Amino acid sequence: MTDSDWQIKLQQEIMQNPAYKLAYEDADLLSKDDLRAVRLQLELLKPERALHDHGIESTVVVFGSARTRSPEETQKQLDEAERACAENPDSASARKLLEIANRHHRQARYYEEARRFASLVSKRFQQENRRDFVVITGGGPGIMEAANRGAFDVDARSIGLNITLPREQKPNPFITPDLAFRFHYFAIRKMHFLMRAKALVAFPGGFGTLDELFGSLTLIQTGKMPRIPVVLFGAEFWQRAVDFDFLIAEGVIAPDDRDLFTFVETAEQAVDVLQDFYHGKPPK
Repeated sequence: MTDSDWQIKLQQEIMQNPAYKLAYEDADLLSKDDLRAVRLQLELLKPERALHDHGIESTVVVFGSARTRSPEETQKQLDEAERACAENPDSASARKLLEIANRHHRQARYYEEARRFASLVSKRFQQENRRDFVVITGGGPGIMEAANRGAFDVDARSIGLNITLPREQKPNPFITPDLAFRFHYFAIRKMHFLMRAKALVAFPGGFGTLDELFGSLTLIQTGKMPRIPVVLFGAEFWQRAVDFDFLIAEGVIAPDDRDLFTFVETAEQAVDVLQDFYHGKPPK
């Protein structure tokens, strides 16, 4: 091998070494602990640029359980459970499955209300190229899917902010593709939920829904973000899940804090709350 061949070989080895990669192309570098601040900034900037490019002026945030199913799904589950119970009337497991199926079927009304609410809001505020009150969800199944689906039903745009989880959560198919994002950090995801938010609508849900709801209420209560309408679907659920009157009686929240949110049961009632808050005018 000539000196020239050796030089070419050595040169190739240098160019193939990870140290020679451009910094922004070096995934191993970007994953280091001391570059967390860079990753946080990237997760902030990437969706922000896309939302700006699409002219998204304001959003309405829809939270709720990923486990809530559509009426079609729950009816099928209920039919199967009733059939199994009829065939095995003495089976405790069959009766338990029927009980679960009935609960899921009752909860399916929230899927329909989320879908109708998103349709109503999107149809009103996304006419003539307007980009106000664009529905934004966590991008997953359940209530999130229902809200994105409602916007999809009326050919409107909607946003999905998915997140990496131990069991990977796929984006629901109704998000506008250019507005579907995936996050690693919950904190940056929460920022994007609220940066353009002009309303927050929460359906029954678990830890994630409660976390997002109370985080938002805390920001409003403490003046860290402007007052916006906060709508809770299903008074019976929320009043049992959280005893707000007890919190007031114990003095851990003020009586006026109860005015930070409104209970509703239907999509129309939720739209009325938003219209009353903004006096029938689009948010600025």
